[in-house]
Amino acid sequence: MSAKRRNSARAAQSRSESTEDHLERIQELVDRKGYARVADIAASLRLSRSAVSNMVRRLAARGFVNYEKYRGLTLTAEGRAVAKHIKVRHRTLAELFQLIGLSPETVEQEVEVIEHHLKPETLRVFSQLVRFWRTHPRQLEAFLQTSRGSREKSRTA
Repeated sequence: MSAKRRNSARAAQSRSESTEDHLERIQELVDRKGYARVADIAASLRLSRSAVSNMVRRLAARGFVNYEKYRGLTLTAEGRAVAKHIKVRHRTLAELFQLIGLSPETVEQEVEVIEHHLKPETLRVFSQLVRFWRTHPRQLEAFLQTSRGSREKSRTA
């Protein structure tokens, strides 16, 4: 594993689920509005403004956000890089789960539960699988047929 990947993996392990959720949501708001406010983040994450304000101060101290009290905030270059990684991970899992035929509700629930616990190696393999199935749809269909057959056999047993 390269030094860059090791550092990235170590940095990811040091981020809490809450940190990642906040960074992900801040980026979504910035993409939509050009900035994020504590009130917007709190409403979006269904948290109190004081809890979000405390997290935003911690994110600023760690160099992830540009924050001035009572003003909008934006992500730093480092914060944007982390948010981009989180978004790619989220998208990869969602696409994988959609490809294997899970319902939209299940996809959303499972991604939220699983996304913070994946190792970089696992994410790379899932990403490769998604790309493979996208470029080889017959292979995906063969998998889905096998999967359906297995489920039907287990129901009748």
